[in-house]
Amino acid sequence: MGSGVFSVGVSALQVAQINLATTAHNIANTSTDGYSRQRTIQASNIAVLTGAGYVGSGAHVTTIERAYSSTVAAQVNLAQSKVSALDTYSTEITTLDNLLSDEGSSVSSALSSFFGSVSDVSADPSSLTTRQTLVSAAKTLSARFQSVSEQINLQYQNVNSEIQSYVSEVNSYGQRIATLNKQIISAEAANGQPPNDLYDQRDQLVAELNKLVGVGTTANTNGSYNVYFGNGQPLVTSTTVTTLKAVASSEDPSRITIGVDTANGGVELPESLISGGSLGGILQYRSETLDTAANELGRVAASVAATVNAQQSLGQDLLGNVDGDSQFASTFFNVSAPKVVANVTNTDMSVVVSASYSAPSISSDGVPYTNLTTSDYRLQYDGTNLSLTRLSDNHTWSVASSSIEDLNAEIASSAEGDQGFSLSVTGSLTADSSYLIQPTRLAASSIAVNDAISSDVRLVAAAAPIIASASSSNTGSAAITNGTVASGYSMNNVPVTLTYDSASGSLSGFSSFPVTVTIDGISSEYSSDPVPYSSGATVSFDGISFKLSGTPGNGDTFAIKANTNGVSDSRNMSLIGSLQTAKTMAGNTASYATAYSQMISDIGNKASEIDTVKTAQTTILTQSQDSRNSISGVNLDEEAANLIQYQQAYQAASKVLEIASKLFDSILAIGA
Repeated sequence: MGSGVFSVGVSALQVAQINLATTAHNIANTSTDGYSRQRTIQASNIAVLTGAGYVGSGAHVTTIERAYSSTVAAQVNLAQSKVSALDTYSTEITTLDNLLSDEGSSVSSALSSFFGSVSDVSADPSSLTTRQTLVSAAKTLSARFQSVSEQINLQYQNVNSEIQSYVSEVNSYGQRIATLNKQIISAEAANGQPPNDLYDQRDQLVAELNKLVGVGTTANTNGSYNVYFGNGQPLVTSTTVTTLKAVASSEDPSRITIGVDTANGGVELPESLISGGSLGGILQYRSETLDTAANELGRVAASVAATVNAQQSLGQDLLGNVDGDSQFASTFFNVSAPKVVANVTNTDMSVVVSASYSAPSISSDGVPYTNLTTSDYRLQYDGTNLSLTRLSDNHTWSVASSSIEDLNAEIASSAEGDQGFSLSVTGSLTADSSYLIQPTRLAASSIAVNDAISSDVRLVAAAAPIIASASSSNTGSAAITNGTVASGYSMNNVPVTLTYDSASGSLSGFSSFPVTVTIDGISSEYSSDPVPYSSGATVSFDGISFKLSGTPGNGDTFAIKANTNGVSDSRNMSLIGSLQTAKTMAGNTASYATAYSQMISDIGNKASEIDTVKTAQTTILTQSQDSRNSISGVNLDEEAANLIQYQQAYQAASKVLEIASKLFDSILAIGA
């Protein structure tokens, strides 16, 4: 009897000891990150059959389990991954927003100053001082574009650096998780009991990994985890680790992206596979916001250069030079050609694809405008079809040939129309070749004032190359405007003297045909004299246009001639000034200021949106963490109560042993 009671007491003492140790372990790890509260699971020992029935033989601890919910843990990890991504995105976009909206570095103020100087030259075109001020303002504008572009380029470099750092950290966590997997497999194989502290350490590593990149897990029967990202791309498979690599993009080597080491070498991954965490957040920021901002800034710079140059080329400088003269500066600004990058996987790198800006289109009211977008493009040749894809919306133009000329024509004739650039190739395209075209990416960093104009401000073309006038001896009331010229105009057939014949109601004396007469938007062409006269009509030939109005008398004459004394003429400079508020961009739908302001507004709105979503997602994370803590967290009040309970159980078990010992001593005394 004493022996039976003694064994029961020993088992009770052992159970109490394990309960006390488990409770003490919980208390000790109250502040340990990732720790899950542990509890003992105990069961009765097998009862002993006696003549009086089954007599209990005490208890034992079957296992120690942790209070843990894989579902809640997954919810926390998902929420943490999203918060980390949003936090990284928010940090980066706030920096960009502050840069672009800072008045001290704003392109908007430099644009205003430039056009203010244009207005000053219009008021006094013969003044070298005002011309020098204009050139200085143009240089300031160029420098402002370059400065903002440089800051954006620094952000690109920072993104590259951050990606490399994040990839290194992800690999470190992967190795540590694989090491814990190995330890867990060994521990479980030894006695079949769960190594709870190793589980917690591994789960904490997975939680930390989710701050870097969104991952999921699956459990294996041996206790190990598989960790994956994207649509199932493995990162850790039991004890095997897939090593991520920060690699230069095959499409654009200046851009660091993600790859993996495989048995067959490195493989570049689509960035769409990387989501969540700081790594996913910074990739998303670069593709969604930074690329668009860089392209939009470049689009404004390229459009300023193209449209101002277009109007400069139609003017006459202070020396009397016009387009075609050897000393005439037909461009006010210089800007680099669109960037074209050959994919590193192309089989023949000697083939060179290049791009050039299209000449600005001209609106019905004579305003030059560009059709540039903020998108990048991908040119691909598969051996049969040549295609160009606009990456912002994946719109594709395609021709069943390898001819760049055919593709240019297809684009120009499509509903989408001119994209603001055209392509050319040196060599023959090879099958499966690809090229990335970034039409505006370099424009802001390369825009600069033409060196010729910087050296001699007299080359600013403030005047118009022609002048039209009515003879002072005319008897009628008809008047003629000074006249304008359009791209491609010719001075070869000037001067011209037009004479009105009242009998036929027509003009004659045109030296070049065809002559176009436009009335209320309706144009008619004439191949020879005479040309019908109509008050208010616009008459054009050789790229020269003028408007006649009123009632001429018979024999009245009108002269169109070169502007030989245009020192005080500012007609062309006034047209340059009108570009400030004209719709010079985005297919004649936006002005420079509108496009730039819209970019700043979009970035500011996006920054606000990200902060709002981050606040909401942080609330979800907090709620998920609270749910996890309610399940897995250590409650010191509860543990204190358990200590008292297990202490009393220990004391009671000790009392049982004391009584068993006395009973045994009594039995021995009887035998003596």
